[in-house]
Amino acid sequence: METLYSVLGFEWIDGRSILIFLCVFLLLSDIWKYRVPKNFPPGPWALPFLGDIHRIRPDRIHLHSHVSSHSPKTFYPVPYKMYINAETSLLVIQYNILIGIALSNGYLWKKQRKFANTHLRYFGEGQKSLEKYIEVECSFLCEAFKEEQGRPFNPHYIMTNAIGNIIFSVVFGHRFEYSDPSFRRILELDNDAVVLAGSAQTQLYDAFPGLMKYLPGPHQTVHANYREIVAFLNREIEKHQEEWNPDDPRDFTDAYLSEMEKKKEDPRAGFNIETLLVCTLDLIEAGTESASTTLRWALVFMMNYPEIQEKVQAEIDRVVGQSRLPTLADRPNLPYTDAVIHETQRFGNIVPLGFPKMANKDSTLGGYFIPKGTAVTTILSSVLFDKNEWETPDVFNPEHFLDSEGKFRRRDAFFLACVMFRFSSCPVSQILFSCVLQVCPLYPNLLLLCTYFSASPSLLCGVGFSSCLLEFHVSMSLVS
Repeated sequence: METLYSVLGFEWIDGRSILIFLCVFLLLSDIWKYRVPKNFPPGPWALPFLGDIHRIRPDRIHLHSHVSSHSPKTFYPVPYKMYINAETSLLVIQYNILIGIALSNGYLWKKQRKFANTHLRYFGEGQKSLEKYIEVECSFLCEAFKEEQGRPFNPHYIMTNAIGNIIFSVVFGHRFEYSDPSFRRILELDNDAVVLAGSAQTQLYDAFPGLMKYLPGPHQTVHANYREIVAFLNREIEKHQEEWNPDDPRDFTDAYLSEMEKKKEDPRAGFNIETLLVCTLDLIEAGTESASTTLRWALVFMMNYPEIQEKVQAEIDRVVGQSRLPTLADRPNLPYTDAVIHETQRFGNIVPLGFPKMANKDSTLGGYFIPKGTAVTTILSSVLFDKNEWETPDVFNPEHFLDSEGKFRRRDAFFLACVMFRFSSCPVSQILFSCVLQVCPLYPNLLLLCTYFSASPSLLCGVGFSSCLLEFHVSMSLVS
């Protein structure tokens, strides 16, 4: 090698020089690749190769408070850029600049979304089967609470069992017993995966999968959990394939199998077993996580705001009584209860961030240039705690969703947040919540964590995809 360098006149080159050259070359290449386009949203200086991943910290789960604590003049004007996972990402804080902007992910996404919306309605409100499933689950949920006989208990998995069964009934056409070990196992795996998704190692895996896949850590647990969940869902889908009758669709999965037959000539639409598996995983995970988290936040708020709990119970007693369970038809007559559930989702900040959307062409957002391929993520927290939209954004106040006559009023800011994440579980949460308060008035176990809850939800908030509560216990006084 030295002889070759001598012949070429490169005697001064050695291994150290080559290493320095490669490092400088890679550094300049990275800077050039991720150079900022003209009129691109301003943001913090990103580290080469790492981007801004070092700014995502577990103690800053609520990004809206971190951003709003800095002057927009000196810190990330809206919208602002960040480089995450070595890709250009845009975090949008002002919700109103998204009105009229549609960032699609292509033909497959459109077809799958249209099918899911149509058939979830068909097997939900369209045939009143959703209400039937909720009514059945309300009975089991209340019985599970009664079995505790006033003892302090953790409501986490009882709530998750109920929500999970409603989602499973729509997707697979049947429910599971709360004691079913395979069902409980899947719910526990999913909950652990959602919580671990917010860990530093998992975030690093997203940025450096080639390196992190060889290292131990919670990201390995997330992968193992999802492999087991996928195997469980695969078994359910295989049963449906064996029993499938195209003339008698029983549930969402049967309808999807029928659509697969119709769309054989259109492979771009993506109707196949692999996509069905992903769709069922999305439906079960998103529906179960958001609704069960909403219910648990609602329990905590009721225990810490007894005056609000009294108003909710009085409304339920007046409208529903004790002779039957609440139904979806009661919802228009339960405005205060409806307002409490909406305020729970707002103040509990159930899902702080929306799903990323990819700009499929060069666009303009808030006066800034957004090049094709940029991932746009909305900070939903900024909508839910905007001082220009809410009278008391930092206080749990159901009056946000009531007019001067005590009737429920829709808030555009909250509605847009729902659209961006689809809080489709809101009716489910309200009915189950009403059933719980109808049968079992709550009071806090004074020696446990829930007593020390304050006005800031972050004090009880764990790291994860959603603002998951830390574990707490409740006691219940049964209504005779």
